[in-house]
Amino acid sequence: MSSPFLLASDIEEIGTRLAPHAREFSGRTVLMTGGRGFLGRYFVAVFDWLNAHVLDEPCRQLVLDNLITAGREGSEPIDIPHGQFVNHDVIQPYDLEEPVDFILHMAGIASPFYYRAYPLETLDVATRGTRNMLKIARAQRARMVFFSSSEIYGDPDRDHVPTQEAYRGHVSCMGPRACYDESKRVGETLCYIYHTKFGTHTNTIRPFNVFGPGMQETDYRVLPNFASRIKAGELLNIYGTGNQTRTFCYITDAVVGFLLVLLKGVPGEAYNIGNPKPEISMLDLVKRIETVLGRQVPHHVIEYPDSYPADEPNRRCPDIRKARLQLGYAPEVDLDEGLRRFLTWADGVYTGET
Repeated sequence: MSSPFLLASDIEEIGTRLAPHAREFSGRTVLMTGGRGFLGRYFVAVFDWLNAHVLDEPCRQLVLDNLITAGREGSEPIDIPHGQFVNHDVIQPYDLEEPVDFILHMAGIASPFYYRAYPLETLDVATRGTRNMLKIARAQRARMVFFSSSEIYGDPDRDHVPTQEAYRGHVSCMGPRACYDESKRVGETLCYIYHTKFGTHTNTIRPFNVFGPGMQETDYRVLPNFASRIKAGELLNIYGTGNQTRTFCYITDAVVGFLLVLLKGVPGEAYNIGNPKPEISMLDLVKRIETVLGRQVPHHVIEYPDSYPADEPNRRCPDIRKARLQLGYAPEVDLDEGLRRFLTWADGVYTGET
């Protein structure tokens, strides 16, 4: 399946890296929730590529999404040669009419702009939606991966950066981010209960700042925001002090890591998936963008807008030793190369009219 919102070369790169591990998908069925979102569209394309180039028997895809935040990227016509798309809200029970072997539960509202606008929906999809998928996983004896978030760590103290999976988090249950952070934590607890009480094969993924082609221009996270304003010839807005730090993981590395968790994850375990280097401030991120583009990018530091949730973590950086040792996960795309691919793509797709 080709898409103007993804790079065919990235899909081939993911598929090639996964080929030695992917035989287990042959003849199996994968159920995906949030399948028309940023990550979901990559999984659909990667499974199509694996079906065409690697697998002896096709892997069937059952793709669910209610399209509430899919935007024009996710609402494009979809053709799944070995599967189907179903417009369904996972908050409601889903009547499965066929066996499934794997569940990728990606449905969620991840952008701070959107989860502030839809706080109850954000809570429900990570709790009720996760419970509904766990019921299916238990009944089908399927492997299920729940997509949590690095946000569950809150704002870790400096002794816990880089942050290991064992860190319990420093999160407010009453702040403007709580609907997202706390619902993801409850989703993780549900997975733990189903694993320990019923023996369901569950894993939790905690992604760290994944970016790449396919991100909505109106996503309102930092890199789409920057790319849109660059396209429009406008000043980049750096919120707060600009000294808050993040690490960024290019989409090809992220999807490889996610599928390694699905295939090789130790039952009941959580895994950080991201790129631990470099941990970079927002001001230095602009300098990196200038280096990649070969020109200066005008920018200024301003206060957070009212629409942006308070309590933004000062630092976020994953410790990925667990994924390296247990899954063989190793990011390969450095930040400059990832920025080059993303910004080149965005220049051709974004309108600058957000």
